[in-house]
Amino acid sequence: MVSSGIMLQLKKHSNWIQPNVEVTSSSKPVMLQSYLDAVSTVKEANISSWDDIERIDIRPDKGIAKIKSKNNWEIQIDIETSEIYATNYRRSDIIESIHDGSFFSEIVKYGWFLPSGILLLTLSLTGIYMFFIPILKKRKRNK
Repeated sequence: MVSSGIMLQLKKHSNWIQPNVEVTSSSKPVMLQSYLDAVSTVKEANISSWDDIERIDIRPDKGIAKIKSKNNWEIQIDIETSEIYATNYRRSDIIESIHDGSFFSEIVKYGWFLPSGILLLTLSLTGIYMFFIPILKKRKRNK
């Protein structure tokens, strides 16, 4: 758990963990215009242009697209008809940013949370080592 947490803190800095996002000059996806038109009707999301959308997560196996606004509202729409299925406030990103320290600042994330995670991993491994040493010595002595 600790080692995966450390890796998640470093995911933006390692292509091995999470590939970099390539940036293109295209700013207005033509195929997705109906998605923008649909989510623009949701007042809570406050979406009027592509600049107001943080990400679109398309799930073909479920037939939906999750569109997340920059103010953390998520709209789920049908990928074919652009019909809105659900509108909810998304808290998981905020909770994750508190968990990894990025909510506070990059300095806190890498200066406090990352060293704490490494220290916790070190303490866990040395604790496991110290737990098994007496057991192994007792077995060796009994032989």
